[in-house]
Amino acid sequence: MNSSQTLRRVAGGREWAGLAVLALPSLLVSMDLTVLNLAVPGLSAALAPSGVQLLWIVDVYGFLLAGSLMTMGALGDRIGRRRLLLIGAGAFAAASLTAAAAGSAAALIAARALLGLAGATLMPSTLSLIRNMFADERQRTLAIGVWTAAFSAGGVAGPLIGGLLLQNFWWGSVFLAGVPVMILVLILVPMLVPEYRNPRPGPFDLAGAALSLVAVLAVIYGVKTTAAEGPGVVATSAIVLGLGVGGVFVRHQARVAHPLINLALFRRPAFGIALAANLLAFFTAFGTLLLLAQYLQSVLGLSPLWAGAWTVPSAIGFVLGCGIGPALAGRARPATVLAGGLLVAAVGFALLAWAGPGRGLAAVVGGSVIFFLGLAPVYILATDRVVATAPAEQAGAASALSETATELGSALGIAVLGTIAASVYAAAMADAAVTGPAAETVGGAVSSARALPAGSAEPLLAAAHDAFARGMASAAYVSVALLLVMAAVTWAVLRRDP
Repeated sequence: MNSSQTLRRVAGGREWAGLAVLALPSLLVSMDLTVLNLAVPGLSAALAPSGVQLLWIVDVYGFLLAGSLMTMGALGDRIGRRRLLLIGAGAFAAASLTAAAAGSAAALIAARALLGLAGATLMPSTLSLIRNMFADERQRTLAIGVWTAAFSAGGVAGPLIGGLLLQNFWWGSVFLAGVPVMILVLILVPMLVPEYRNPRPGPFDLAGAALSLVAVLAVIYGVKTTAAEGPGVVATSAIVLGLGVGGVFVRHQARVAHPLINLALFRRPAFGIALAANLLAFFTAFGTLLLLAQYLQSVLGLSPLWAGAWTVPSAIGFVLGCGIGPALAGRARPATVLAGGLLVAAVGFALLAWAGPGRGLAAVVGGSVIFFLGLAPVYILATDRVVATAPAEQAGAASALSETATELGSALGIAVLGTIAASVYAAAMADAAVTGPAAETVGGAVSSARALPAGSAEPLLAAAHDAFARGMASAAYVSVALLLVMAAVTWAVLRRDP
């Protein structure tokens, strides 16, 4: 099929059925990011991991997933995106079975690492296949919206499915949920999804793959370590190393004949702005979600179950946004939809900044629903611009770059916004003449208050609640400012984009 025929083709029933199958790996990858959290107590009792081993059990999946995306996206362009998807699906099923049967912490870490590598094949493969299957712009935007909604649904379903399995089976059962899904993918993808690959790919850039892996892994490790433990020599060194290797990677890509990433794409305004909007959407969302979880439990005093339940409306807001975004894209320019979504998200963060201990749950939940409602169209349209701007033969690499931006945005948001909130909290507690663990975190204040008589505990908790609310408000105001600037830049650069 030549390019002109592809551009004129409108997707039919087979493509939409194929999309339903391609949404399954997206749902599963998201679910696997959260499903393990509930199993930590059970696997800790069964495998007795050390503190360091437990951290690697939780984090190694996300680290290797993020670090391998660009490599896997470029590999799919060369060997075939459907072929890579099938290889990844089989590997994901095998690694899930291995993780479920792990008899030691080391074996579970290795299985989780393999899951991360397999997961990295799934996201760019499915997204780039969608780009080729849906040549019509409106259909493609709707298809990406469905794919995005599946990813969001996986994040919501992970804890629910995990809790149901753990209530009836052993800790390893949380990994088995993905096996039948991947078997379904292996059966249906060859029937419904056509193969696409670059007809003239050239040799694979092994040096570029190694450099990209080291750069992304080092930066994300440093950022996550900073978010968890504060700035330190190891975390800072990792970030510096990652940025340095990233610079070498960029110079290498500019010189090599067949690069992983075509740097010429960044000369197209739509490509760079879409990546930046994508990164910022996840920067603000994930940086705030961590603060919201603490606020609901430590400030408002909700149980973990009820705190989780009150995050469901924001997930529903995101899913609704996934439907609104494609509908708006069919009636307005990308600049209008992207800038409008960023402005709606800014309103949500402003409401979150206004919320405080005395204003109750409604402002917090309402603010999170509004900002997710605004960010969902941003993510869909930004992803669509990235994959549409890149040539069809480089769709895998472009899709991987888009997903890498979301991973980096998430890690940076947790670190930067978390640091801002923590700094404001510490300053407010110092002004209140509070010292010790209570002056460091709101969780420390709650723990300290339990050991005090009621007359002393209440003032401490009031000070801690007020300090944390100030910290969260400061982080929300920073998000508002960044979103307003991004909306203005997006409108200025893309307003002539049809």
